[in-house]
Amino acid sequence: MGGKVRIGVIGAGRIGRLHAQNIVRRVPEAEVVAVSDVIKKAAEECAAALGVPHAYDNPRKILEDKSIEAVLICSSTDTHSTLIEQAAEAGKHIFCEKPIDFDLKRIDRALQKVEQAKVKLQIGFNRRFDHNFKRVRQAVEEGKLGKLYSIRIISRDPAPPPIAYVKVSGGLFLDMMIHDFDMARFLTGKEVEEVYTLAGVMVDPEIGKAGDVDTALVTLRFSDGTIGSIDNCRKAVFGYDQRVEILGSEGMILTENDRPNTARLATSKSVCEDLPLFFFLERYTESYVSEIQTFITCIQKDLVPPVTGKDGRIPVVMGKAARLSYDEKRPVKLSEIG
Repeated sequence: MGGKVRIGVIGAGRIGRLHAQNIVRRVPEAEVVAVSDVIKKAAEECAAALGVPHAYDNPRKILEDKSIEAVLICSSTDTHSTLIEQAAEAGKHIFCEKPIDFDLKRIDRALQKVEQAKVKLQIGFNRRFDHNFKRVRQAVEEGKLGKLYSIRIISRDPAPPPIAYVKVSGGLFLDMMIHDFDMARFLTGKEVEEVYTLAGVMVDPEIGKAGDVDTALVTLRFSDGTIGSIDNCRKAVFGYDQRVEILGSEGMILTENDRPNTARLATSKSVCEDLPLFFFLERYTESYVSEIQTFITCIQKDLVPPVTGKDGRIPVVMGKAARLSYDEKRPVKLSEIG
């Protein structure tokens, strides 16, 4: 396919604006030709700031534009699966932010539409494209660690989201830990068989009143017996805490937090270094660019995207299993969820 890939961005909130900005400024192989948002002013402001020619309040106008080859679905989660179906029916390649949906039947229906239309679908698990985590995956793929024994994933936000978000996000297991469920699969190259959850409300009682938890530890048992843990909290006062460690028969690999610089001040009283980068936009800046560049390359070279619809579905199953484990205080096999 020659020329730039023409893109329509659906959703002009924080992540939609970020992707649009990245394409305009850093992905020369593509161009954003339209932005839509249910709040038309948001679409208009995004388009004006980036020199995008069209702004709409209805995604249908993007889907009906035959010159647009691909769409980025960055709208609210409750619209994702429906928009995937509509985009597939319109013959558009699709990049969709996670999760696809909270309902597995709707996910399956959307993925079936994608398969029938023979369009490409990439799910927005951007951490797979992070420089640190790619290096961990490389070490595992090359066999540098030998037989894997365990994986430990720590992921903590600097501050909890607004309660209004908590009420519609699907909860910690489906809006926050879902990234770590994907990381567990991606980094090890293995599938999880069973999970067990301990969780509670440690940070804000209002989160509990909204039916969610804000602190959780989920243990994982992989199908080959490898074990793992995921440690999440909505509040880490020192910044965005993103660490991974994998132990194997031949060694260990770990990643520390990214910081604004690598300077360390040592005196007779203390050894000090800067706090981690504050939140995900700062921490994962380059990964967001890389995932979109990869999506465009898959379109231009007719490649299978590295994060498929199946990769989008399995972490939702894991999230549901983790929540069921918390509710029923027992280990839960993923096969119980479907």
